[in-house]
Amino acid sequence: MGQIERNLFEFSGWELDLGKRELRALGAPVPLGSRAFDILEVLATASGEAVTKDDLMRRVWPGLVVEDNTIQVHISAIRKALGKDRDLLKTISGRGYRLIGQWKSDPPSAASQITTTGMPSRESRPVSNIPAPASELVGRESALRRLLTLTSAYRVVTLTGPGGIGKTMLASELGRRLLPQLGSDAFFVELVSLREPELVPTTVAQAVDLKLQGDQITAEVVARAIGERRVLLVIDNCEHVIDAAAAMIDTILRICPHVTVIATSRESLRIEGEFAYRVPPLEVPDSGEVVSAAEHSAIHLFVARTRALQWDFEPDQQKLSTIADICRHLDGIPLAIELAAARAATLGLQQIAGRLDDRFVLLTGGRRTALPRHQTLRAALDWSYQLLPESERQLLCRLAAFPGGFTLDAAVAVSGEGDAETTLAISNLVSKSLITFDGSETVPRWRLLETVRVYSLEKLGDGEDFRRTMCRMAKHFLKLFQPFSARRTLSAAIENITHYRREIDNLRAALRWALSEGGKGGLGAKLAATSSDFWTAISLVSEAGDWAERALDRLGDEKGSRIEMVLRCALGYALIYTQGMNPRGKEVLIGALHLARNLNDPDYRQRVTCALWLFSARSARLDDALTFAQEYEATLDERDLHERTTASWLVGIPQTYQARHREAGDRLSWAAANYPVEHRKIDLLRLEADVRTSSLSHNTVNLISRGLLEQAAETAEQAIQEARETAQPFVLCVALAWSASFVALSIEDLDRAKVWGEELSRQASQHGLRPFHAVGLSVRGAIARRLRDAYVGVEDLRAGIAEMREASYLLFYPTFLCELAAALQALGRLDEALSELGHALSFSREHGYHWMIPEILRRKGEVLRDQDLRTPLEIEDLFQNAMMEAARQEALYWQLTSAVSLINFRKAAGYQGEARSVLSPIYQQFSEGLSSPLLLRARALIEASQE
Repeated sequence: MGQIERNLFEFSGWELDLGKRELRALGAPVPLGSRAFDILEVLATASGEAVTKDDLMRRVWPGLVVEDNTIQVHISAIRKALGKDRDLLKTISGRGYRLIGQWKSDPPSAASQITTTGMPSRESRPVSNIPAPASELVGRESALRRLLTLTSAYRVVTLTGPGGIGKTMLASELGRRLLPQLGSDAFFVELVSLREPELVPTTVAQAVDLKLQGDQITAEVVARAIGERRVLLVIDNCEHVIDAAAAMIDTILRICPHVTVIATSRESLRIEGEFAYRVPPLEVPDSGEVVSAAEHSAIHLFVARTRALQWDFEPDQQKLSTIADICRHLDGIPLAIELAAARAATLGLQQIAGRLDDRFVLLTGGRRTALPRHQTLRAALDWSYQLLPESERQLLCRLAAFPGGFTLDAAVAVSGEGDAETTLAISNLVSKSLITFDGSETVPRWRLLETVRVYSLEKLGDGEDFRRTMCRMAKHFLKLFQPFSARRTLSAAIENITHYRREIDNLRAALRWALSEGGKGGLGAKLAATSSDFWTAISLVSEAGDWAERALDRLGDEKGSRIEMVLRCALGYALIYTQGMNPRGKEVLIGALHLARNLNDPDYRQRVTCALWLFSARSARLDDALTFAQEYEATLDERDLHERTTASWLVGIPQTYQARHREAGDRLSWAAANYPVEHRKIDLLRLEADVRTSSLSHNTVNLISRGLLEQAAETAEQAIQEARETAQPFVLCVALAWSASFVALSIEDLDRAKVWGEELSRQASQHGLRPFHAVGLSVRGAIARRLRDAYVGVEDLRAGIAEMREASYLLFYPTFLCELAAALQALGRLDEALSELGHALSFSREHGYHWMIPEILRRKGEVLRDQDLRTPLEIEDLFQNAMMEAARQEALYWQLTSAVSLINFRKAAGYQGEARSVLSPIYQQFSEGLSSPLLLRARALIEASQE
């Protein structure tokens, strides 16, 4: 029986007993991990001198490489143990640490001699009942490294987390790895079967094989029986007897200086000296991320468990992506993944992926050796749910209504309780691992894991409590999104858009319920109207229209109200951008305009007028567009620059297509230069257009027509840049459509036409903007024609033009009919070409769409020349008429285009020397763009005629 020398250091009520390896405060033991105690011993024996990090590493971890983070963990554990006296341990910047104060050391005495009776000798082998692993522990290496550090700094580490997260397997593996390091006995104590909390001490005593006698086996009796023994206790499943388990472990820590405890529980023990480690889910790849079983532990586990049942399972990349989707839906929870893998081995991956909404029926059949509550997903959650008091059960179920997480205000709104009661209940549910903190200190937010949410929704059912919860939720979001429904608060709402974005999934859930058969249609209509500008602000115009359409069918008492007006406006704009200028969109908007007039709402009168103007302009009904522009002018204040620039834009665009190029150009240039940009964000919602971008884009028609080619190219670039700044897809599509389909094609810059046209097609496809998709397709066909691939050109142009007709998006209709005629001409299909030009000409004259007439006449002359069925005089007349029409419009560029065709025709017929007299007067009016292909051809013809 050996003797151990005992040294005692004391200061200000603290005692550091090196013999018993115990830190005491006023005589009471304070729990501290073994390595943390070693650090404290080194600092105490340094007599107030600083000890460097390197010296600490050398003396506490001899022969091992230790990261700085490991030392920090242990220093934090010591400071936590010192409590209010934490400042006794000082960090010396750049040097190390020191323990301040006069720590007096007592010499050894007879009273300070203790024996090693009851402690295992170095030769004895540790005893352990920790079960051997049933399978490989996947994806937990980093967690194990962290826990090994924590158990050397704290005497009790509690693994917390929801059911099925893998606490038991992780704690068991941790115990097995600690066994050789601690050199102590290790006992696994399972509390899951206990029903009476008072039996916790008896269960611990039996697991440790203490052989206690007597009727009263208390926590203190058990602790004193363990005494000085070196013991590692793994105490599993504490949550259902949490108070008794906490008292047992706290007593052991006070009385037994050489015991380390690893506990598992769905909530922390909340005792002194505890470190609560929340077990994380396994790593799951983000949606769209390249999936790798080696890099993502959730995928690794799924594959490993499937192979255990299906030895030849070898997933390809497509199967790995499906597995990733499954694991994401299951929140990376190991139990759920294991159950899914077991089913996948028999039913197949696609069956599992397609039936996760029925996960509680599907995910059963765990290992027969597992605990009953680990054999099905439902049983695992039943265990946690049944431990909750009724008030927390109710709140958990009501919070499941929020698929996108929730704020405290939202929780209070559905709970039916006050702030204090709801806050306390949320805190309790977080501590019990049923709710996860999902925000920040500045924006606190919580959520339920998806599996917990699905379970809780099932418990909520579809009865009165569900309807009451959803009604409260809808009313909460009606109030939250109210700033989007008033012009005076709209700007602030847009500035704070990130705050509202977080609620997208919740808003959808509230709208879906309210507008369903069992919901409240009037409330849903109010919510859809209130949030309509929000959807547009985040570039989801089509979704605004979808909710508006559903709400209009459920108006109830709101028929004829402002709510109906707002919903009609939202639906009308959405139909314009997603389906084009169909009659239904116009009907919806006219109804909105009548309501705006009846309700005397100037804001919505302007909004709807702009929508109807947009409808008319895009469907090439220019007289109607001017009428609506004048309607807008009738409502404006002449002193308001914002409204004046908007009116100038509205008038300038139809004038552009009527070929009033100089007047229209002046209006659009003035609107773009003077529009107050501080109104941009609001106008993007009110008018669903950007005045600057639209003015610049459409003005390119006037600039090119007048021969200002360099200005046109610069304006196109500027329009695209302005559009990008709005971050609105439909605005960018406007700029790209005019830049690619008109500017770049007209000046024969095929490289830029290709780049802009491809971006236009991507944006249109991505955001469901059908009219612009038609333009992108037509641009591709026009480029193919110019690259001598007329067959592809005809195919793409026909498809694009057909889509334009279906969408009644006709601004570009005559332009691309001319392009189609040119492609058909290249294939020798001259009759078809003439037919398309006939359509273009009749359309342009019928709609007052004069700006394309010179080009249509010129192209007709080109086709007739190849057909060789008309007299030269008839063909010349077409070219001459095209030149005269262009001159009347002051369209210098189209005048020169027709003149070049005339001279080439005459030259082919043998006429010489006329190029200078015809072309020079026109050519000399150009002040820029002299290096463009058309002007270079004109100059070459002029020079050739002088030779």
